[in-house]
Amino acid sequence: MTHAFDKDYWDQHWHQRHRDSSTAMAGKPPNPYLIRETGDLAVGSALDAGCGVGAEAIWLAARGWQVTAVDIAPEALALAAERAATSATAGEVRWIEADLTVWEPGVRFDLVTTHYAHPAMPQLAFYDRISAWVAPGGTLLIVGHLHTPTAGEHGHHPPAEASVTLADITAGLDRTRWEITTAEEQLRTVPGRPVPLHDVVVRATRRA
Repeated sequence: MTHAFDKDYWDQHWHQRHRDSSTAMAGKPPNPYLIRETGDLAVGSALDAGCGVGAEAIWLAARGWQVTAVDIAPEALALAAERAATSATAGEVRWIEADLTVWEPGVRFDLVTTHYAHPAMPQLAFYDRISAWVAPGGTLLIVGHLHTPTAGEHGHHPPAEASVTLADITAGLDRTRWEITTAEEQLRTVPGRPVPLHDVVVRATRRA
Protein backbone atom coordinates (compact mmCIF):
# COMPACT_ATOMS: atom_id res chain seq x y z
CA MET A 1 0.00 0.00 0.00
CA THR A 2 1.25 3.50 -0.83
CA HIS A 3 0.47 6.69 1.05
CA ALA A 4 0.20 10.21 -0.34
CA PHE A 5 1.10 11.87 2.99
CA ASP A 6 -0.70 15.00 1.80
CA LYS A 7 -2.85 17.35 3.86
CA ASP A 8 -5.95 15.15 3.52
CA TYR A 9 -4.01 12.15 4.81
CA TRP A 10 -2.70 13.98 7.86
CA ASP A 11 -6.01 15.69 8.60
CA GLN A 12 -7.66 12.26 8.76
CA HIS A 13 -4.77 10.78 10.74
CA TRP A 14 -4.87 13.41 13.49
CA HIS A 15 -8.65 13.59 13.54
CA GLN A 16 -8.76 9.86 14.27
CA ARG A 17 -5.99 10.10 16.87
CA HIS A 18 -7.71 13.04 18.55
CA ARG A 19 -11.06 11.27 18.63
CA ASP A 20 -9.61 8.04 19.95
CA SER A 21 -7.07 9.28 22.47
CA SER A 22 -6.74 13.04 22.78
CA THR A 23 -5.81 12.72 26.46
CA ALA A 24 -3.04 10.24 25.69
CA MET A 25 -1.72 12.34 22.84
CA ALA A 26 -1.68 15.46 25.01
CA GLY A 27 0.57 13.60 27.46
CA LYS A 28 2.94 12.26 24.80
CA PRO A 29 6.55 12.65 26.02
CA PRO A 30 9.26 14.19 23.86
CA ASN A 31 11.37 11.87 21.75
CA PRO A 32 14.20 10.45 23.87
CA TYR A 33 16.73 10.97 21.09
CA LEU A 34 15.99 14.70 21.12
CA ILE A 35 16.70 14.84 24.84
CA ARG A 36 19.92 12.89 24.45
CA GLU A 37 21.25 14.68 21.38
CA THR A 38 20.50 18.30 22.30
CA GLY A 39 21.55 18.28 25.94
CA ASP A 40 25.04 19.57 25.12
CA LEU A 41 23.96 22.25 22.63
CA ALA A 42 23.98 25.98 23.30
CA VAL A 43 20.41 27.30 23.35
CA GLY A 44 19.34 29.26 20.28
CA SER A 45 16.72 29.15 17.56
CA ALA A 46 15.09 25.83 16.65
CA LEU A 47 12.78 24.49 13.98
CA ASP A 48 10.65 21.40 14.61
CA ALA A 49 9.74 20.20 11.11
CA GLY A 50 6.54 18.16 11.27
CA CYS A 51 5.89 18.90 14.93
CA GLY A 52 2.70 16.85 15.37
CA VAL A 53 1.22 17.45 18.82
CA GLY A 54 4.24 19.47 19.88
CA ALA A 55 5.97 17.36 22.51
CA GLU A 56 9.45 18.11 21.18
CA ALA A 57 8.77 21.82 20.49
CA ILE A 58 7.41 22.34 24.00
CA TRP A 59 10.34 20.49 25.56
CA LEU A 60 12.82 22.67 23.68
CA ALA A 61 10.98 25.88 24.59
CA ALA A 62 10.99 24.90 28.25
CA ARG A 63 14.79 24.84 28.04
CA GLY A 64 15.08 28.28 26.54
CA TRP A 65 15.05 27.57 22.82
CA GLN A 66 13.21 29.99 20.52
CA VAL A 67 11.08 27.44 18.69
CA THR A 68 9.25 27.50 15.39
CA ALA A 69 7.03 24.41 15.06
CA VAL A 70 5.54 23.57 11.67
CA ASP A 71 2.95 20.98 10.69
CA ILE A 72 0.51 20.55 7.83
CA ALA A 73 -2.37 19.34 10.02
CA PRO A 74 -4.45 21.96 11.88
CA GLU A 75 -5.82 19.36 14.29
CA ALA A 76 -2.31 18.37 15.38
CA LEU A 77 -1.43 22.02 15.92
CA ALA A 78 -4.60 22.57 17.92
CA LEU A 79 -3.62 19.72 20.25
CA ALA A 80 -0.10 21.15 20.47
CA ALA A 81 -1.37 24.63 21.36
CA GLU A 82 -3.69 23.19 24.01
CA ARG A 83 -0.78 21.34 25.57
CA ALA A 84 1.48 24.39 25.45
CA ALA A 85 -1.22 26.52 27.09
CA THR A 86 -1.12 24.31 30.19
CA SER A 87 2.66 24.41 30.46
CA ALA A 88 5.23 27.03 31.35
CA THR A 89 5.94 27.50 27.65
CA ALA A 90 2.64 29.17 26.78
CA GLY A 91 3.43 31.74 24.09
CA GLU A 92 7.04 30.56 23.72
CA VAL A 93 6.49 28.48 20.57
CA ARG A 94 5.56 29.89 17.19
CA TRP A 95 3.08 27.41 15.68
CA ILE A 96 2.80 27.45 11.89
CA GLU A 97 0.38 25.49 9.71
CA ALA A 98 2.25 24.86 6.47
CA ASP A 99 3.20 22.27 3.88
CA LEU A 100 6.91 21.60 4.38
CA THR A 101 7.33 20.61 0.74
CA VAL A 102 6.78 24.24 -0.34
CA TRP A 103 7.08 26.37 2.82
CA GLU A 104 10.21 28.49 3.24
CA PRO A 105 11.24 29.79 6.68
CA GLY A 106 13.17 32.77 5.33
CA VAL A 107 15.81 32.31 8.06
CA ARG A 108 18.25 29.67 9.25
CA PHE A 109 18.15 27.96 12.62
CA ASP A 110 20.69 26.80 15.18
CA LEU A 111 18.80 23.51 15.37
CA VAL A 112 16.57 21.84 12.80
CA THR A 113 14.98 18.64 14.00
CA THR A 114 12.38 16.24 12.66
CA HIS A 115 10.85 13.13 14.22
CA TYR A 116 9.08 10.61 11.97
CA ALA A 117 7.75 13.36 9.70
CA HIS A 118 6.51 12.12 6.32
CA PRO A 119 5.61 14.81 3.78
CA ALA A 120 4.24 14.42 0.27
CA MET A 121 7.72 14.13 -1.25
CA PRO A 122 10.45 11.47 -1.15
CA GLN A 123 11.76 11.03 2.37
CA LEU A 124 15.42 11.66 1.53
CA ALA A 125 14.53 14.74 -0.50
CA PHE A 126 12.68 16.05 2.54
CA TYR A 127 15.75 15.62 4.72
CA ASP A 128 17.85 17.39 2.11
CA ARG A 129 15.34 20.25 1.99
CA ILE A 130 15.24 20.89 5.73
CA SER A 131 19.02 20.56 6.04
CA ALA A 132 19.34 23.76 4.00
CA TRP A 133 17.67 25.62 6.87
CA VAL A 134 20.48 24.88 9.35
CA ALA A 135 22.72 27.87 10.11
CA PRO A 136 26.51 27.55 9.89
CA GLY A 137 27.65 25.86 13.08
CA GLY A 138 24.09 24.64 13.68
CA THR A 139 22.75 21.14 14.19
CA LEU A 140 20.54 18.87 12.11
CA LEU A 141 18.81 16.06 14.01
CA ILE A 142 16.88 13.44 12.05
CA VAL A 143 14.88 10.68 13.73
CA GLY A 144 13.19 8.41 11.22
CA HIS A 145 11.76 4.97 10.67
CA LEU A 146 14.50 2.52 9.75
CA HIS A 147 13.82 0.45 6.66
CA THR A 148 14.52 -3.19 7.51
CA PRO A 149 13.42 -6.47 5.90
CA THR A 150 11.85 -7.59 9.20
CA ALA A 151 10.02 -4.36 10.01
CA GLY A 152 6.71 -5.74 8.78
CA GLU A 153 6.15 -8.35 11.47
CA HIS A 154 2.55 -8.43 12.73
CA GLY A 155 1.62 -5.67 10.26
CA HIS A 156 2.88 -2.88 12.51
CA HIS A 157 5.38 -0.98 10.39
CA PRO A 158 5.71 2.26 8.45
CA PRO A 159 5.03 2.13 4.71
CA ALA A 160 8.13 1.70 2.57
CA GLU A 161 8.05 5.28 1.28
CA ALA A 162 8.22 6.57 4.89
CA SER A 163 11.24 4.52 5.92
CA VAL A 164 14.93 5.06 5.21
CA THR A 165 18.31 3.48 5.79
CA LEU A 166 21.12 4.94 7.82
CA ALA A 167 23.48 4.68 4.85
CA ASP A 168 21.12 6.66 2.60
CA ILE A 169 20.77 9.52 5.09
CA THR A 170 24.48 9.84 5.79
CA ALA A 171 25.32 9.56 2.07
CA GLY A 172 23.21 12.65 1.50
CA LEU A 173 25.30 14.76 3.88
CA ASP A 174 28.32 16.17 2.08
CA ARG A 175 31.29 15.74 4.43
CA THR A 176 32.79 19.01 3.25
CA ARG A 177 29.75 20.77 4.69
CA TRP A 178 28.67 18.46 7.50
CA GLU A 179 30.31 16.76 10.46
CA ILE A 180 28.27 13.72 11.48
CA THR A 181 28.36 13.20 15.24
CA THR A 182 25.66 10.53 15.60
CA ALA A 183 24.68 7.88 13.07
CA GLU A 184 22.95 4.85 14.52
CA GLU A 185 20.15 2.35 14.30
CA GLN A 186 18.10 1.71 17.41
CA LEU A 187 15.34 -0.62 18.54
CA ARG A 188 13.02 1.21 20.93
CA THR A 189 10.11 -0.12 22.97
CA VAL A 190 7.17 2.26 23.26
CA PRO A 191 4.35 1.72 25.80
CA GLY A 192 1.15 0.71 24.05
CA ARG A 193 2.84 -0.53 20.88
CA PRO A 194 2.81 -4.30 20.25
CA VAL A 195 6.24 -4.27 18.58
CA PRO A 196 9.33 -2.08 19.06
CA LEU A 197 10.15 0.85 16.80
CA HIS A 198 13.09 0.43 14.44
CA ASP A 199 14.67 3.89 14.45
CA VAL A 200 17.45 5.63 12.58
CA VAL A 201 19.08 8.63 14.29
CA VAL A 202 21.44 11.05 12.61
CA ARG A 203 22.89 14.20 14.14
CA ALA A 204 25.17 16.43 12.11
CA THR A 205 26.76 19.86 12.51
CA ARG A 206 26.97 22.26 9.57
CA ARG A 207 30.56 23.36 9.22
CA ALA A 208 31.01 27.09 9.77
